Amino acid sequence: MSIPGPVQAAFVLQPQEGTRWVALRAAASTGVPLLLLWATGHLEWSLFSTFGAFASVYGRGESHRARFVMQVTVGMLLTVAVSLGTLVGCLDSRAWIAIVASAAIAAVGAVLSDLQQWHPPGPMFFVFAVASTASIPAQPGTAATAAVVASAAAAFAVLVGAVGAVRSGWGAPRPRPARTIDHALRRHVARSVVAVALAGTIATSVGIGRPYWAMIAAVVPLAARELDAQLTRALQRAAGTTIGLLLAAVLLELRLSGLVVILIVTALLAMTEALVGRNYALALVTITPLALLMVHLASPTPTGVLLWDRWIETIIGVVVGAGVGYLTRARPTR
Repeated sequence: MSIPGPVQAAFVLQPQEGTRWVALRAAASTGVPLLLLWATGHLEWSLFSTFGAFASVYGRGESHRARFVMQVTVGMLLTVAVSLGTLVGCLDSRAWIAIVASAAIAAVGAVLSDLQQWHPPGPMFFVFAVASTASIPAQPGTAATAAVVASAAAAFAVLVGAVGAVRSGWGAPRPRPARTIDHALRRHVARSVVAVALAGTIATSVGIGRPYWAMIAAVVPLAARELDAQLTRALQRAAGTTIGLLLAAVLLELRLSGLVVILIVTALLAMTEALVGRNYALALVTITPLALLMVHLASPTPTGVLLWDRWIETIIGVVVGAGVGYLTRARPTR
């Protein structure tokens, strides 16, 4: 293996077509529920809504029928993840329990993603939903609210994704071989669980704050199967996050109103969906400020603390994820 290979691949722009409607679907699915929460004075629920709306990013390139089924399943799991994380947030020892909950949802997400061949692959969004909501102190009744808001946002995202079927029909799913629980799937699950647990334990032990960024970053490289691709994803995560934090610093220092934040978040998500197929690092430049704005909207935090936590935990996470990938890499047989 040559290290310059993954380094070079991390910054290559891939050809990408047909992103306009994907970006518009994601923007509408996220922006409309957030505007409704703003209008009704419930922006403290914005994180729940955003995670439900993330169902909209699944099924790129699929037929309307396949995308509908995929987004319904993903929306249900995202709702479970948000509810679970909120319940953990009710506990005094939530920091450590969040690691267990995040590792568990990583296993479930990895299995379903592989078996049902989700796109984007891997359990990253589900780990994000559990770990970040678990970090916010909550009351037991908040879990019911979280489930309702997340499921409603996910249902809206599914409806937005199905609008095209009215005009062009549901279409037939693309033929592809069925997946089974094999060695590759079991290895993906084990890698994801170990990486999430290890990154969460390190970040929590050293007391940085917001260990969920480390757990999210750790699982990202492992969505790829081969070591070179894992190293590429790790480099992209680190580089894109670092640049994205500069943009986030500017936006957070502007002290924007809730409505303006919602409009910016919606635009950033549309840009992310337009860029992610071109280059993952480039997409991180826009999704990093998006994520920080949403976290800050739900739980305001001093800008410097928020930026430092995000950067150092991302580095911890990608090192852990790449390390797990390296130690569990396939070795040539004699």
